[in-house]
Amino acid sequence: MDAGIFLAALGITLLEMVEAASVALALYVASGRALAFLFVTLGVLVVIIPTFFVGRLIALLPTFAVRLVAATLLLYFGLKLSKSARKSVLRSRNKAAQKEEFEKGALSTGFSVGAVEALECAIVLLALIPNSYDSALYGFFTGIVVVVVFTYLLKSHVRRIKQANMKVVVAALLLSFSAFWYAETLLPVNDLVLPPLFALFAAGIYFYANGGNYEIINSQ
Repeated sequence: MDAGIFLAALGITLLEMVEAASVALALYVASGRALAFLFVTLGVLVVIIPTFFVGRLIALLPTFAVRLVAATLLLYFGLKLSKSARKSVLRSRNKAAQKEEFEKGALSTGFSVGAVEALECAIVLLALIPNSYDSALYGFFTGIVVVVVFTYLLKSHVRRIKQANMKVVVAALLLSFSAFWYAETLLPVNDLVLPPLFALFAAGIYFYANGGNYEIINSQ
């Protein structure tokens, strides 16, 4: 086994799949449905299975179009979820909190996130596979195991977070990825911009959700 190829495959898998797992966790907490993990997983599998079975043909997928469509979906659901977070806060203030159904459409964003992150991972794996197929495969699966284990360990802890606060987190995540992928369609962008982007959106959405008047409750 080629240690360099293994570590490269492991590194890119951890980098991209951790981002997908963070969205899956947030969607799971906000919706209370394990389907969030299924949708992200399906998005990953749709790209990764052809990567190892079909190889270089995956490079023919229009990355620009995939990112643009995914960014638009995330923008729509991120804005929708921001409004939902605001309503949740207002209900809790009026002591009229009820169990809300998470917008079903938002779960489909999990699929988009899984597919885009897997596509970015696949592009690197395609460069590694010709050098050592087995090493790239082992590196990828090792990375997946690490991400799955840590996601499982975190699941019970994040479940305790209030739904309104978690919706703020989910909306900030979706809008961060949306802005990031829109930017990537125009010019190369470093992943290091994601944390400050998330902080900016989270602060803005939190302020929006916790401000304003109470009349919005009657708008439903």
